[in-house]
Amino acid sequence: MAAPATRIRSVPAPTPTRPALSDPRWLRGLLLTLTLGFIALFLLLPLAVVFGEAFAAGVGAYFASFADPDAIAAIKLTFTAAAIAVPLNVVFGVATAWAVTKFEFRGKSLLITFIDLPFAISPVIAGLIYVLMFGLHGWIGPWLDAHDIQIIFAVPGIVLATIFVTVPFVARELIPLMQAQGTDEELAALTLGASGWQIFRRVTLPNIRWGLLYGVILCNARAMGEFGAVSVVSGHIRGMTNTMPLHVEILYNEYNLQAAFAVASLLTLLALLSLFLKSLVEWRHARSSRAH
Repeated sequence: MAAPATRIRSVPAPTPTRPALSDPRWLRGLLLTLTLGFIALFLLLPLAVVFGEAFAAGVGAYFASFADPDAIAAIKLTFTAAAIAVPLNVVFGVATAWAVTKFEFRGKSLLITFIDLPFAISPVIAGLIYVLMFGLHGWIGPWLDAHDIQIIFAVPGIVLATIFVTVPFVARELIPLMQAQGTDEELAALTLGASGWQIFRRVTLPNIRWGLLYGVILCNARAMGEFGAVSVVSGHIRGMTNTMPLHVEILYNEYNLQAAFAVASLLTLLALLSLFLKSLVEWRHARSSRAH
């Protein structure tokens, strides 16, 4: 007589439980209060003071501050320096990120270190380096003077200093992104007969567009707000080599506080616009990632 079959009952695997947060409510409330208090005291309050002082004499006086020819020249020079420095850094950043992530060569780590150099060096030192190179008594200064070429205390020096301090932003955004993406899609396109330009335009560029936009926004914000390096190479010539940050300093030293805060408020608005665009790019990127 056959033995009855034994029915084996499956036992479900235990579900891992997440440990509950053991921090007391008062501690979480204290940390949150300290964080919000720090932000309010050191970030929001200074911004409120800037706009409050800018409009202290009325709206008419605020807009009259920008009718000054020196203020107009400073605004134009700020946008000019950013308009030159940002595209050049985009080209350099994309090319550098491509070289670092797509090729193996000696000195790759050294190249990445050089990219980070402007983060480590004081902007004032960067300005002094350009003075040492292109100043009248610098290494190339006598030759430039003989050929009637002026870099220091002129627009070219301001652009060079701006480029130096903004070099890392685009490259540093793209390198980790392109490393994470790998080279599989580019190799597949190459196998299908695509040219290098077609691979870059149709494969690489769409994959890095959000990181590139993010880097451009940060680069532009730093270019318009740079003070230290530009201050050294500009010569502080009113109406000619003063950018907006330098113009604010001059107005403040002359006790023209209303005009100084008015120009400072414009710089602040540009910074807030950069933050808004940064958040918009992050939101669009997250939405695009969820869609795929």
